[in-house]
Amino acid sequence: MLMPKRTKYRKYQRKRNGVRGTARRGSKLAFGDFGLKAVGRGEVTNRQIEAARITINRVLKHQGKIWVRVFPDFPLTKKPAETRMGKGKGSIEKWVVIVKPGRILYEVAGVSEDLARKAFELASRKFNIEMKIVKRSEWL
Repeated sequence: MLMPKRTKYRKYQRKRNGVRGTARRGSKLAFGDFGLKAVGRGEVTNRQIEAARITINRVLKHQGKIWVRVFPDFPLTKKPAETRMGKGKGSIEKWVVIVKPGRILYEVAGVSEDLARKAFELASRKFNIEMKIVKRSEWL
């Protein structure tokens, strides 16, 4: 399960930085030839990241190389159902990464374009935000 080894604080207040703007970092292909890029915005959980990674590996049959470019380092808390108000903040329910439009989540290299496209098509169904497949330009 993806989660950080340690954080500065156990629980954080919810951020609003995913509300406006596009991704400034991680918006260009850095390692591979093909990438899965976010078009929409939202929170991606550690379970979604892992499910998509397994799907990509299964389609590629462990050929080529895969880079996961996001890490869920933000804890989301939740209080139990039918609990009265007060008594502090709830326990950590899941770990997420806040994704803005333009952020690249996965990259692959060493496979054909149609195989990478098929893998990313299936992997994009694991997320609750819209994705698109990007290709490295020939002149880069």
